[in-house]
Amino acid sequence: MIKDIQQQILKLKEENDICILAHCYQSPEILEVADFTGDSFALSVKASQVENKTVIMCGVRFMAETVKILSPNKKVILANPSAGCPMAEMMDKEVISLVKEQYPDYTVVAYINTTSELKTICDVCVTSSSALEICKKIDNDNILFIPDCNLGDWISKQLPEKNFKLLNGGCPTHAKMSERDVLKAKELHPNALFLVHPECTPDVVALADYVGSTTGIMDYAKQSDAKEFIIGTENSIVTHLQMSCPDKMFYPLSKDCICHNMKATTLVDVLNCCKGDFGEEIILDDHVYTEAKRCIDEMIRLG
Repeated sequence: MIKDIQQQILKLKEENDICILAHCYQSPEILEVADFTGDSFALSVKASQVENKTVIMCGVRFMAETVKILSPNKKVILANPSAGCPMAEMMDKEVISLVKEQYPDYTVVAYINTTSELKTICDVCVTSSSALEICKKIDNDNILFIPDCNLGDWISKQLPEKNFKLLNGGCPTHAKMSERDVLKAKELHPNALFLVHPECTPDVVALADYVGSTTGIMDYAKQSDAKEFIIGTENSIVTHLQMSCPDKMFYPLSKDCICHNMKATTLVDVLNCCKGDFGEEIILDDHVYTEAKRCIDEMIRLG
Protein backbone atom coordinates (compact mmCIF):
# COMPACT_ATOMS: atom_id res chain seq x y z
CA MET A 1 0.00 0.00 0.00
CA ILE A 2 2.75 2.48 0.95
CA LYS A 3 4.67 1.64 -2.21
CA ASP A 4 1.55 2.22 -4.34
CA ILE A 5 1.00 5.66 -2.80
CA GLN A 6 4.66 6.52 -3.29
CA GLN A 7 4.47 5.56 -6.96
CA GLN A 8 1.43 7.80 -7.41
CA ILE A 9 3.31 10.69 -5.79
CA LEU A 10 6.38 10.20 -7.98
CA LYS A 11 4.18 10.16 -11.09
CA LEU A 12 2.14 13.21 -10.09
CA LYS A 13 5.12 15.34 -9.08
CA GLU A 14 6.71 14.76 -12.48
CA GLU A 15 3.47 15.52 -14.32
CA ASN A 16 2.80 18.67 -12.28
CA ASP A 17 6.35 20.05 -12.09
CA ILE A 18 6.58 19.69 -8.31
CA CYS A 19 9.63 19.66 -6.05
CA ILE A 20 9.08 17.93 -2.69
CA LEU A 21 11.09 19.01 0.35
CA ALA A 22 11.13 16.88 3.51
CA HIS A 23 12.67 17.90 6.80
CA CYS A 24 14.66 15.07 8.34
CA TYR A 25 12.12 14.75 11.19
CA GLN A 26 9.61 13.41 8.66
CA SER A 27 8.83 9.69 8.38
CA PRO A 28 10.95 7.43 6.13
CA GLU A 29 8.14 6.87 3.64
CA ILE A 30 7.96 10.66 3.04
CA LEU A 31 11.74 11.03 2.81
CA GLU A 32 11.75 8.35 0.10
CA VAL A 33 9.59 10.45 -2.26
CA ALA A 34 11.29 13.79 -1.53
CA ASP A 35 13.63 15.50 -3.95
CA PHE A 36 15.61 16.94 -1.04
CA THR A 37 15.85 16.11 2.65
CA GLY A 38 17.70 17.87 5.46
CA ASP A 39 17.50 20.86 7.82
CA SER A 40 15.03 23.66 7.16
CA PHE A 41 17.21 26.44 5.71
CA ALA A 42 19.25 24.08 3.54
CA LEU A 43 15.98 22.84 2.03
CA SER A 44 14.91 26.41 1.26
CA VAL A 45 18.17 27.05 -0.56
CA LYS A 46 17.77 23.83 -2.58
CA ALA A 47 14.24 24.85 -3.56
CA SER A 48 15.49 28.21 -4.85
CA GLN A 49 17.95 26.43 -7.14
CA VAL A 50 15.51 24.12 -8.95
CA GLU A 51 13.36 25.01 -11.94
CA ASN A 52 10.14 23.48 -10.61
CA LYS A 53 7.29 25.98 -10.40
CA THR A 54 5.66 24.34 -7.35
CA VAL A 55 7.31 23.34 -4.08
CA ILE A 56 5.72 21.21 -1.37
CA MET A 57 7.24 21.56 2.11
CA CYS A 58 6.85 18.52 4.34
CA GLY A 59 7.71 20.23 7.58
CA VAL A 60 6.22 23.08 9.59
CA ARG A 61 4.90 26.53 8.73
CA PHE A 62 7.98 28.69 9.33
CA MET A 63 9.94 26.38 7.01
CA ALA A 64 7.42 26.86 4.21
CA GLU A 65 7.56 30.63 4.78
CA THR A 66 11.35 30.58 4.41
CA VAL A 67 10.99 28.66 1.14
CA LYS A 68 8.61 31.34 -0.11
CA ILE A 69 11.02 34.13 0.89
CA LEU A 70 13.83 32.55 -1.11
CA SER A 71 11.55 31.54 -4.00
CA PRO A 72 8.94 34.32 -4.30
CA ASN A 73 7.95 33.36 -7.85
CA LYS A 74 7.20 29.74 -7.00
CA LYS A 75 3.99 28.31 -5.63
CA VAL A 76 4.87 27.04 -2.13
CA ILE A 77 2.57 24.57 -0.39
CA LEU A 78 2.70 23.55 3.27
CA ALA A 79 1.82 19.87 3.10
CA ASN A 80 -0.25 19.89 6.30
CA PRO A 81 -1.72 23.31 7.28
CA SER A 82 -1.91 22.32 10.96
CA ALA A 83 1.85 21.74 11.22
CA GLY A 84 3.14 24.68 13.22
CA CYS A 85 6.16 25.20 15.49
CA PRO A 86 5.53 26.09 19.16
CA MET A 87 8.92 27.80 19.41
CA ALA A 88 8.32 29.92 16.31
CA GLU A 89 4.89 30.93 17.58
CA MET A 90 5.79 31.77 21.20
CA MET A 91 7.15 35.25 20.43
CA ASP A 92 5.46 37.77 18.17
CA LYS A 93 6.34 41.08 16.57
CA GLU A 94 4.59 43.18 19.20
CA VAL A 95 6.36 41.57 22.17
CA ILE A 96 9.83 41.75 20.62
CA SER A 97 9.25 45.36 19.54
CA LEU A 98 8.75 46.24 23.22
CA VAL A 99 11.87 44.31 24.22
CA LYS A 100 13.89 46.13 21.56
CA GLU A 101 12.86 49.45 23.11
CA GLN A 102 14.43 48.31 26.39
CA TYR A 103 17.66 47.23 24.66
CA PRO A 104 18.12 49.73 21.82
CA ASP A 105 21.86 49.08 21.45
CA TYR A 106 21.48 45.31 20.97
CA THR A 107 21.63 43.47 17.65
CA VAL A 108 18.55 41.25 17.40
CA VAL A 109 19.50 37.73 16.28
CA ALA A 110 16.57 35.51 15.27
CA TYR A 111 16.85 31.76 15.13
CA ILE A 112 15.46 30.54 11.80
CA ASN A 113 12.65 28.93 13.87
CA THR A 114 10.65 32.17 13.90
CA THR A 115 7.72 33.44 11.86
CA SER A 116 8.37 35.53 8.78
CA GLU A 117 6.52 38.42 10.45
CA LEU A 118 8.85 38.37 13.48
CA LYS A 119 11.88 38.28 11.19
CA THR A 120 10.82 41.68 9.79
CA ILE A 121 12.01 43.47 12.98
CA CYS A 122 15.17 41.38 13.51
CA ASP A 123 18.67 42.19 12.30
CA VAL A 124 19.93 38.78 11.25
CA CYS A 125 18.81 35.14 11.15
CA VAL A 126 20.86 32.13 12.21
CA THR A 127 20.53 28.36 11.98
CA SER A 128 21.74 26.01 14.69
CA SER A 129 24.79 25.21 12.56
CA SER A 130 25.65 28.83 11.65
CA ALA A 131 24.68 30.65 14.87
CA LEU A 132 28.12 30.58 16.51
CA GLU A 133 29.97 31.80 13.41
CA ILE A 134 27.47 34.57 12.70
CA CYS A 135 27.28 35.84 16.29
CA LYS A 136 31.08 35.94 16.33
CA LYS A 137 31.11 38.08 13.17
CA ILE A 138 28.45 40.57 14.31
CA ASP A 139 30.05 43.97 14.79
CA ASN A 140 28.35 44.51 18.14
CA ASP A 141 29.15 43.00 21.52
CA ASN A 142 25.50 43.25 22.61
CA ILE A 143 23.22 40.53 21.22
CA LEU A 144 19.53 39.92 21.89
CA PHE A 145 19.05 36.28 20.88
CA ILE A 146 15.51 34.99 20.23
CA PRO A 147 13.53 32.83 20.69
CA ASP A 148 15.54 29.82 21.93
CA CYS A 149 17.32 30.56 25.22
CA ASN A 150 18.99 27.12 25.16
CA LEU A 151 20.67 27.64 21.79
CA GLY A 152 21.50 31.18 22.89
CA ASP A 153 23.04 29.92 26.13
CA TRP A 154 25.22 27.42 24.26
CA ILE A 155 26.50 30.14 21.93
CA SER A 156 27.04 32.67 24.72
CA LYS A 157 29.30 30.24 26.61
CA GLN A 158 31.54 30.01 23.57
CA LEU A 159 31.61 33.78 23.08
CA PRO A 160 32.30 35.14 26.58
CA GLU A 161 33.54 38.40 25.07
CA LYS A 162 29.97 39.20 23.98
CA ASN A 163 27.01 40.24 26.11
CA PHE A 164 23.94 38.09 25.40
CA LYS A 165 20.39 38.90 26.44
CA LEU A 166 18.21 35.77 26.36
CA LEU A 167 14.44 35.50 26.68
CA ASN A 168 12.51 32.56 28.09
CA GLY A 169 11.69 30.62 24.93
CA GLY A 170 12.59 27.37 23.26
CA CYS A 171 11.52 24.04 21.83
CA PRO A 172 9.09 22.13 24.08
CA THR A 173 10.11 18.82 22.50
CA HIS A 174 13.82 19.23 23.22
CA ALA A 175 13.13 20.77 26.63
CA LYS A 176 11.47 17.51 27.73
CA MET A 177 14.87 15.80 27.87
CA SER A 178 16.56 16.03 31.26
CA GLU A 179 19.93 15.45 32.90
CA ARG A 180 18.31 12.47 34.60
CA ASP A 181 17.50 10.99 31.18
CA VAL A 182 21.14 11.40 30.13
CA LEU A 183 22.55 9.75 33.25
CA LYS A 184 20.12 6.85 32.91
CA ALA A 185 20.96 6.39 29.20
CA LYS A 186 24.69 6.49 29.90
CA GLU A 187 24.26 3.88 32.63
CA LEU A 188 22.38 1.61 30.21
CA HIS A 189 24.82 2.23 27.35
CA PRO A 190 28.22 3.04 28.90
CA ASN A 191 30.10 2.72 25.60
CA ALA A 192 27.81 5.06 23.65
CA LEU A 193 28.69 8.60 22.63
CA PHE A 194 26.04 11.18 23.50
CA LEU A 195 25.10 13.48 20.56
CA VAL A 196 22.78 16.37 21.35
CA HIS A 197 21.01 19.29 19.71
CA PRO A 198 21.73 22.73 21.28
CA GLU A 199 17.97 23.29 21.69
CA CYS A 200 18.24 20.98 24.71
CA THR A 201 18.65 22.50 28.19
CA PRO A 202 22.17 23.52 29.33
CA ASP A 203 22.48 20.70 31.88
CA VAL A 204 21.81 18.16 29.11
CA VAL A 205 24.14 19.86 26.60
CA ALA A 206 26.95 19.95 29.21
CA LEU A 207 27.04 16.13 29.22
CA ALA A 208 27.34 15.74 25.43
CA ASP A 209 30.21 14.33 23.43
CA TYR A 210 29.02 16.31 20.42
CA VAL A 211 26.64 19.29 20.11
CA GLY A 212 25.22 20.26 16.74
CA SER A 213 22.33 20.63 14.33
CA THR A 214 20.23 17.68 13.24
CA THR A 215 22.31 17.26 10.09
CA GLY A 216 25.46 17.72 12.14
CA ILE A 217 24.42 14.93 14.50
CA MET A 218 23.67 12.59 11.62
CA ASP A 219 26.94 13.36 9.83
CA TYR A 220 28.95 12.92 13.04
CA ALA A 221 27.38 9.52 13.76
CA LYS A 222 27.93 8.30 10.19
CA GLN A 223 31.57 9.39 10.10
CA SER A 224 32.54 8.34 13.62
CA ASP A 225 34.47 5.15 14.32
CA ALA A 226 32.31 4.64 17.41
CA LYS A 227 29.65 1.93 17.25
CA GLU A 228 27.07 3.15 19.78
CA PHE A 229 25.31 6.49 20.14
CA ILE A 230 22.69 8.08 22.37
CA ILE A 231 20.75 10.61 20.28
CA GLY A 232 19.50 13.76 22.00
CA THR A 233 17.10 15.13 19.44
CA GLU A 234 13.78 14.19 17.81
CA ASN A 235 13.44 10.41 17.79
CA SER A 236 12.94 10.09 14.04
CA ILE A 237 16.69 10.73 13.74
CA VAL A 238 17.31 7.48 15.62
CA THR A 239 15.26 5.63 13.00
CA HIS A 240 17.03 7.32 10.08
CA LEU A 241 20.46 6.57 11.51
CA GLN A 242 19.54 2.95 12.19
CA MET A 243 18.57 2.57 8.54
CA SER A 244 21.66 4.41 7.26
CA CYS A 245 24.12 2.63 9.56
CA PRO A 246 22.78 -0.85 10.40
CA ASP A 247 26.23 -1.83 11.67
CA LYS A 248 25.94 0.72 14.50
CA MET A 249 23.60 1.01 17.50
CA PHE A 250 21.49 4.12 18.13
CA TYR A 251 19.46 4.78 21.27
CA PRO A 252 16.91 7.58 21.88
CA LEU A 253 17.67 9.74 24.90
CA SER A 254 13.96 9.82 25.73
CA LYS A 255 11.03 7.96 24.24
CA ASP A 256 9.04 11.18 24.67
CA CYS A 257 11.18 13.28 22.31
CA ILE A 258 8.59 13.39 19.53
CA CYS A 259 7.56 16.50 17.60
CA HIS A 260 3.85 16.06 17.00
CA ASN A 261 3.79 18.96 14.55
CA MET A 262 6.37 17.24 12.36
CA LYS A 263 4.42 14.01 12.64
CA ALA A 264 1.23 15.77 11.47
CA THR A 265 2.22 15.35 7.81
CA THR A 266 1.40 11.95 6.33
CA LEU A 267 2.23 10.28 3.05
CA VAL A 268 -1.42 10.66 2.00
CA ASP A 269 -1.20 14.39 2.73
CA VAL A 270 1.68 14.58 0.26
CA LEU A 271 -0.32 12.59 -2.30
CA ASN A 272 -3.30 14.91 -1.96
CA CYS A 273 -1.04 17.96 -2.26
CA CYS A 274 0.31 16.59 -5.53
CA LYS A 275 -3.28 16.18 -6.71
CA GLY A 276 -4.06 19.77 -5.70
CA ASP A 277 -6.66 18.64 -3.14
CA PHE A 278 -4.83 19.47 0.11
CA GLY A 279 -2.19 21.67 1.69
CA GLU A 280 -2.02 25.44 2.09
CA GLU A 281 -0.36 27.85 -0.31
CA ILE A 282 1.96 30.25 1.51
CA ILE A 283 1.25 33.88 0.66
CA LEU A 284 3.36 36.72 2.10
CA ASP A 285 2.58 40.39 1.68
CA ASP A 286 5.26 42.60 0.13
CA HIS A 287 6.38 44.19 3.40
CA VAL A 288 6.83 40.86 5.17
CA TYR A 289 8.66 39.40 2.20
CA THR A 290 11.03 42.37 1.84
CA GLU A 291 11.89 42.80 5.52
CA ALA A 292 12.14 39.09 6.35
CA LYS A 293 14.38 38.59 3.32
CA ARG A 294 16.65 41.39 4.56
CA CYS A 295 17.11 39.43 7.79
CA ILE A 296 17.91 36.23 5.90
CA ASP A 297 20.18 38.03 3.42
CA GLU A 298 22.26 39.31 6.35
CA MET A 299 22.65 35.72 7.56
CA ILE A 300 23.92 34.71 4.12
CA ARG A 301 26.30 37.67 4.04
CA LEU A 302 27.81 36.86 7.44
CA GLY A 303 27.69 33.07 7.32
